[in-house]
Amino acid sequence: MSERPYVLLSCATSIDGYIDDATDERLVLSNDEDLDRIDAVRAGCDAILVGAGTVRRDDPRLLVRSAGRRQARLARGRPASPVKVTVTGSADLDPTARFFTTGEGDKLVYCASGSVEKARERLGHLATVVDTGDPVDLERTLADLATRGVRRLMVEGGGTVHAQFLTAGLADELHLVVAPFFVGDCRAPRFVQEGRFPWHSGRRARVAEVRQVGDVVLARYALSERFGEP
Repeated sequence: MSERPYVLLSCATSIDGYIDDATDERLVLSNDEDLDRIDAVRAGCDAILVGAGTVRRDDPRLLVRSAGRRQARLARGRPASPVKVTVTGSADLDPTARFFTTGEGDKLVYCASGSVEKARERLGHLATVVDTGDPVDLERTLADLATRGVRRLMVEGGGTVHAQFLTAGLADELHLVVAPFFVGDCRAPRFVQEGRFPWHSGRRARVAEVRQVGDVVLARYALSERFGEP
């Protein structure tokens, strides 16, 4: 690709690498201090992307929480919160989800070709639906985001989407937060699924920063030569 947004992946896991447990209740992995850090990262991005499974399971709002950060974005001529983005193969998305009903910014749904008509019928009055091939092509998705002025993209999961970006070599930076406990249940979802990753024992990712944030640990990894671009 000649042009694509800078891609920053963000995820929180347990010590044993799980992003949730196997119960119906959402597992809290982060803390207030780290959530504020994440809010600051969001405020510095043009768009936030999550997979359709995350929209269904977590019902996220994907908004900048801090009033000061929202005002600072508005003062720079940007919307109060980044553009919301999701990718879906089936278009099985609830139009009443907070992804669609909260915030005044743009919402984009990148959809597999076979489900575009269904997506436009269900969501066309709430979001812009974009055909990205079958299956969804992340390179086409990123190229389209670039044409819409997205220069910095934050990807917040889930595991399938993170694995797709990583195995395709389309990630520039990873923020991995580790919470101080174990889940210990193989039924629970992990940070990433199986795949052939560019980083392995013979080609290690570069650690750019490690620091404690309250009771969690943040590790920042440089995943491409573009790491650190403003």
